[in-house]
Amino acid sequence: MGEPDTRPAPTPAEGAALVRLVLAGIAAYLAEQPPDGRPPEHAVLRALGASFVTLENRGRLRGCVGTLDAARPLYLDALRNARRAMRDPRMPAVSNEDWPDLDLKVSVLTAPERLAVNSRRELVRRLRPGIDGLVLCGGGRRATFLPAVWAKLAEPDRFITALLRKGGWASSGWPPGLLVSRYTSVEFRDHAPRQPTNGGTAIRPEATGTT
Repeated sequence: MGEPDTRPAPTPAEGAALVRLVLAGIAAYLAEQPPDGRPPEHAVLRALGASFVTLENRGRLRGCVGTLDAARPLYLDALRNARRAMRDPRMPAVSNEDWPDLDLKVSVLTAPERLAVNSRRELVRRLRPGIDGLVLCGGGRRATFLPAVWAKLAEPDRFITALLRKGGWASSGWPPGLLVSRYTSVEFRDHAPRQPTNGGTAIRPEATGTT
């Protein structure tokens, strides 16, 4: 068992405030301006936290970047990951042209819990489909799948196979010394359409931390 999870989970109202703040940050980045530096009023958003930010345009992935370790206040972590997701090296950078149809998802993660498993079969039995995110570490590599990936890989064995492949391990068998952790997440979304751009620059939404 891992250490008790002490990260506070945002309420729906706090999550909505976080999404508004991240959207305002994205608009500021598109305008090549600094984001609003004022801390939000919600204490949970100022507490240490870890997040993933996913950007899509009409169902097409435009960026997904995140952190597993709570190393900074949650709102700063989400802003940092949003900026990095806009420049996800796997695809062209997000531009003002994307803004009207840009969908945002912010996933707030619980602290990873170590699983004492020594085989693939053990892990299959321990996993909770649709609930667990999974982290695999070993040999200087680390790979993770968010709980949302279960929507595409519903069978635990397929889920594990794909994550092993993502991390660069052989997708069959079980790498020696592999460390396994799981976590859960709560997701907050904001969907397009958005206000049209102003002279080619995204209009910044309200970034207040109040609800």
